[in-house]
Amino acid sequence: MVHQPPAGARDLLPLDVAQKRWIENRLQQVFHGWGYHRIITSTIERLDTLMAGGAINRSTVIQVQDGEEESLGLRPELTASIARASVTRMAGASYPLRLYYNANVFRRATENSYSSQQEFYQAGVELIGGGGTVADAEILLLLADCLKSLELSKWHLILGEAELTRSLLAPFPSGLQDKIRRAIAHLDRVTLETLRLSEELQERALFLLDLRGRPADILQQVATLELDPSGQEALSNLKSLVELLQECLSDAKGHEDTLNIILDLSLIQTFDYYTGIVFEVVGESETGQRILGQGGRYDRLLQLYHPQGQNVPGIGFCLNIEDLYQILLPTGQLPRQIPRSDFLVVPQTSQADAAAISCAQKLRSEANLVRVELDLGGRPPDAIREYARRRQIGKIIWVKPDGSSEIEQLF
Repeated sequence: MVHQPPAGARDLLPLDVAQKRWIENRLQQVFHGWGYHRIITSTIERLDTLMAGGAINRSTVIQVQDGEEESLGLRPELTASIARASVTRMAGASYPLRLYYNANVFRRATENSYSSQQEFYQAGVELIGGGGTVADAEILLLLADCLKSLELSKWHLILGEAELTRSLLAPFPSGLQDKIRRAIAHLDRVTLETLRLSEELQERALFLLDLRGRPADILQQVATLELDPSGQEALSNLKSLVELLQECLSDAKGHEDTLNIILDLSLIQTFDYYTGIVFEVVGESETGQRILGQGGRYDRLLQLYHPQGQNVPGIGFCLNIEDLYQILLPTGQLPRQIPRSDFLVVPQTSQADAAAISCAQKLRSEANLVRVELDLGGRPPDAIREYARRRQIGKIIWVKPDGSSEIEQLF
C-alpha cells in the first residue's frame, strides 16, 4: 500500500520549503518596515467563529468534531480568527493594531472548482482599528511594497467599493441583484439582455457592465448616476482615496510603475464581510494571469466577536504563496537547491566519537552561521568522500581520538 497525503493536500519537501521561505522572508521584511507584528491564531476554530455571521459559506469549511461533539472547523481564511483574537485576547490594546501572518488555510474544494486543492499558504496583514482614507491608502501602498520586494513588475490592482456597488444595484429587484452582479462580473451580456427587466433597468444593467477601467473615467461616469446617501458617501471616499494614492505615488518615484489601478465596481470577493474598498492583485506571466492576492475593508466584522458588541473598523489583505511561487519560478529568483553544509565532521575511529561531536559543536557555535554534519560511522573513507561530493560539502574534518584533526578540502 502506497501512503499519500489526503486529496487536496501535499507535502513540502526541503527545496519547496526553501523557496516558500524565500518569498515569506521578503514579505516579512516589508511587514516589519511598516510596523506590523506577527500573530499566530489557532488552526481549529469554532464553526460559528469561522462563518463570520454567515459571511463565509459553511460548505467551504472543512469540519471536524471534538469529543464533546462541538462543531469545529479548519480556518478557511485568517481575518475572522484575527478579528476574534484582537477584540478578546488583545482587549485593551491601543489602536490601531498592525498584525501580519504567515499561515496555512483550508477550504473544501467545490464541485465547480478547477482544482482539488484544499490546503493553501498565505501571508497577509490586518490593520485593526484604523478607519478612513489614510488607512485604505496604507494597505494598498503596503501591498505595492510587498510586490516590489519580490521584484514583480507585471501586475495590476483591480479596485472596487462594496458599499458603492450595493448602491448601484439597489434599484434592481432584490431577488435579481446577485444574478445581475455576477453577470456583470463575468461580462455576461447575454444574461443581462434576457432578464425580465424594465427598459430603464436593463439600460442601467448594461451601463454597469461596462463600468470598469481607468479610475478617473469610471468615477466621472458614476457621478452622473442617482445614488442613495450611502452610495454618495462611498463614491466621495473612493474619489479621495484615488487622489491620495496619486499624490503619494507622485512623491515616491519608486512606486510609479507598481500601482496600475483598474476600477471595477462589479468586483466580487469570496467572503462576504466587506463594507468598503475591495481589491484583487493580478499578476501576469507567460502562462496567463493569476490572482496573487485579495483584500478589503470590513468595518462590521469585529463587532461579531467583541464581548460588548462594539464596532471596530478593519482592513487587510492576503497574498497567495503558491501563486506567487508559480509566477516567480520562471524569473530565476527562487533558490534552485537547498542550502549545503559547510563541513562534514568524521570520527576516524569509534574512540574519536566524543571528540568529533565536540568539534562539530564548536564549529556550530561560531558567530557566523555554519552548517555542520556529523558522519554517523559505518562507511569507508571513499564512500564518505563520495557522499560529501554529492551533497556539495566542501570540507571534511577527520577527527582523531586525541581530539586533533585534519581538514580535507574537496572543492
